[in-house]
Amino acid sequence: MLKGFLYGIATSVTFGLIPLFTLPLMAKGMHFESILFYRFILATLALGLMMKIKHETFRVQRSDLPFFLLLGFLYTVSAMFLFWGYDFMGAGVATTLHFTYPVFVTLIMLLFFREKTSWITCLAIFLAIAGVARLSISEEVHFSWVGLFIVLLSAVGYASYIVTVNKSRIRNMNGRKLAFYVFVVSTVMFGLRASMHLGIQPVPDVMSFVNLLLLAVVPTVISNITLVLAVHRIGGTLTSVLGAMEPLTAVCIGVLIFGEPFTSNEAFGILLIVVAVTMIILSNTIRQGLSSVLKRFRPRHA
Repeated sequence: MLKGFLYGIATSVTFGLIPLFTLPLMAKGMHFESILFYRFILATLALGLMMKIKHETFRVQRSDLPFFLLLGFLYTVSAMFLFWGYDFMGAGVATTLHFTYPVFVTLIMLLFFREKTSWITCLAIFLAIAGVARLSISEEVHFSWVGLFIVLLSAVGYASYIVTVNKSRIRNMNGRKLAFYVFVVSTVMFGLRASMHLGIQPVPDVMSFVNLLLLAVVPTVISNITLVLAVHRIGGTLTSVLGAMEPLTAVCIGVLIFGEPFTSNEAFGILLIVVAVTMIILSNTIRQGLSSVLKRFRPRHA
C-alpha cells in the first residue's frame, strides 16, 4: 500500500516538472504541437531501448490493440484539449479546471463500477482542488464558457485514461510495455496534428534537444510507468487525488528556477494540498482513530 502512495506521489512530482523543460523550448519559438510530437517520439524510443536492455518482449495479444488505441486516444485528447483551452483562458484557470479530473474519476467509478468512496477521499478531493485554485488563479481572471467546456473535456479524457488503466484487462500488463504502446499511438496522433497545422519544426539547438530528451524521460516515461504502478496498488481514485502534487511542483519550479514571486495565496494553496495528500495517505489511520473515539462515547447497553 505504501509503495502505491509513493508511486502516486512520484507520478505527480515528475509530471509537475513539465514547465522546467517546456518553457525554454517555447522561448526558442517552438509551438506546442512540435514539442508534444518530439516529447512522445523520444519517450517511445527511450522506453523501447529500456525494454530491449531488460530483454522484455514487445509481443502483445491482438485483443490488446483496441485498448492501446483507446488509451493513446484518451491521453492525446487530454493533452490537446488542455493546450487548446489556453487559447480561451489563462493557464492558471485552465490548470485548475483540468485538476477536476479526480472528481470525474470518482464519478465514473461510482456510476459505472459502483465503487464506494469514503468521506475522507471526498474531503481530500475538495481540499486539493481548493489548493490548486489558490495556486493557479490570480486576481485578474479571464474566463470563457467555451474554454470551460474544452478544458473540462481534457479533465474527462485524463480521468477516463486512469479508469481504463484501472479497470481494463491490461491493468496487470508490464508498466513499460503498456506505456510504450500508448506512446506509439500518441506519437502518431501528435505527428498528424502537427503536420496538418504548422508542420513539425526542426529542433533549434543542442540545448533544446537536451530539454526535449529530459521532457520525454522524466515527466513522460517515468511518470507514466509510476502512474500504472500506482493505479495497480491503490486504485484510480486515490492516484488521481495524489496528482495534486503536480501544480505544487510546478509552482516550486517557477519560484526556485525561474525566480517567480511566492505569494500568500500560493503558500495557503500548498498547505491545502499537503493536508489533502496527507489525509489520503493516512486515511486508514484516520478512520481507525475516529472509530476508537466514537466507541468510547457510544453508550453501553447492560
